[in-house]
Order: sequence, then structure tokens, then C-alpha cells
Amino acid sequence: MKSDPDINEFKITESAEGILFNIHVQPRASRNEISGVQGDGIKLRLTAPPVEDAANKLCIEFLARLLHVSKSQVAIVSGARSRHKTIKVTDVKSDAVLSLLDK
Repeated sequence: MKSDPDINEFKITESAEGILFNIHVQPRASRNEISGVQGDGIKLRLTAPPVEDAANKLCIEFLARLLHVSKSQVAIVSGARSRHKTIKVTDVKSDAVLSLLDK
């Protein structure tokens, strides 16, 4: 991934329970991928349509796989019906999420 000037706006909140960060989801993409930073969150392209929670389920599965954690450790804490979501991941440090942006 190219160096993104918006990466300075990306925010991760770390607490004893885990980390919180924002994402922007683009459903019905041609493939599942992280495509950079948009605003204060990661732009995530997903193949699933935004119906019957298909995109939310794929979002959790995709992030869990990338961060090498179980799906139960990844949760959407706000924005379940929106493209802008706040994600909580337990037992992970912010460095793991930042390393996803370097790929």
C-alpha cells in the first residue's frame, strides 16, 4: 500500500479491555481488502452486500483473520447499520492494527 497522507488522522484508542478504531466499509467490492485510510478510519472493501448483516459478519471475519484473533474478540460497537463503524478488538495492541496499513 502506498504511503497515505491521511494516516496521520487515523485514531486508535487503547484501553485495558482492548482497542477501538473506526472503519469505513465499501460493500459489494470486487475483493476483500484494506484500501487505505479515509478520514479517521480504515477504508475496508468487502465483497458482501449490505443486507441481512452479511457485510457486518464478513467485516468481523475479515478483521479477525487479519489480526490473528478469534471472531469473538472482534465486535462492532457502533454503526452496525452504517458504512462508518467503530470496531472493538480485545487482547490486541494498536501496533497490530497499524501494521495492517503498512501492507
